[in-house]
Amino acid sequence: MGTLTSPRMLTVVVIVLNYLFLGTTLATAQPERVVDPNWTIPRTPDDQPDLQGMWGNKTLTPMERPDAVEGKAFLTDEEMAAINHQRVVDEQVRDDAPAQRYSAGGNVGGYGSYWLDSGDTVLSTGQTSLIVDPPNGLAPIKPWALEAKAYNLAHNGDHYQHMSVWDRCLSRGVPGSMLPAGYNNAYRIVQTPDYIAIQHEMIHDVRIIPLFDKPFIGEGIRQWMGDARAHWDGDVLVVETKNFHNRGWIASSAAGARLKGIPTSKALHVVERFRRVSADTIIWTVTIEDPNVYTRPWTISMPLTAEPDYQIFEYACHEGNYAVPNALSGQRTIDSRAESTKE
Repeated sequence: MGTLTSPRMLTVVVIVLNYLFLGTTLATAQPERVVDPNWTIPRTPDDQPDLQGMWGNKTLTPMERPDAVEGKAFLTDEEMAAINHQRVVDEQVRDDAPAQRYSAGGNVGGYGSYWLDSGDTVLSTGQTSLIVDPPNGLAPIKPWALEAKAYNLAHNGDHYQHMSVWDRCLSRGVPGSMLPAGYNNAYRIVQTPDYIAIQHEMIHDVRIIPLFDKPFIGEGIRQWMGDARAHWDGDVLVVETKNFHNRGWIASSAAGARLKGIPTSKALHVVERFRRVSADTIIWTVTIEDPNVYTRPWTISMPLTAEPDYQIFEYACHEGNYAVPNALSGQRTIDSRAESTKE
């Protein structure tokens, strides 16, 4: 689930975009439209920029730029309003006909929209994709990585190692833990003079990142979330993460579109930047470099929006999680039926 994950939602937005952009010249890019020029960033007692609080990033904006807006990096205010309105209309239609979701042939295993929290609006920046570099808004994935993703999908029921690292309750990794999904899109940031901690609601990972000059761990130690170090570049927090192993995925939510299931390698190097631009907005930017998987480095950017009243509850992923054994046992049943048919 997540940003434009259902075929119906994607179709609706593409139709709206086509209607809006037909015969329209490129809109003026407004990357700084969320910056408050009259706002002064608050500071902690040790004079660091204060990033603390609860932040969220649920959104309708897709990971990659749709064909309907090829060459268009930003939406106008009118275009943003039209897409947001269409989302409300579409949700109302679906909620008014709940029986249709559970009719014969329907998605009886899926959540109704009221169980989800994937967002009702596009990003406040107006960008047409989360990926901002390359300029075409598309991830520069090498063919072998797409083939590996397709193989795992085709063999999902053969072995747990082909299944999503999220389904297996392991980790969403970095930057996967910061990417929007269908729900649980919240992040708590806490600072001390020497550390910054980021709590991720989904799979409850907590990154505790040194802010002082501490060497990275040795290259022989590889981790799901990598090894991170942070420093201040002026008022921008820069977090560099490396020492990943090669068992993760760059994205595990359907909101990642083509990125879901793309493997990581030991060469993965991630650099995040947190820039607070107003009382309720942090611009989060991440550059991903993995020459084994991508043809060039690429960048995602999005605002994190303050949600001071949001509550994070325990994400007990393993408790009652029968997804893995049920999927594998179900495939064994399918396999046995196929064998009996041959006989």
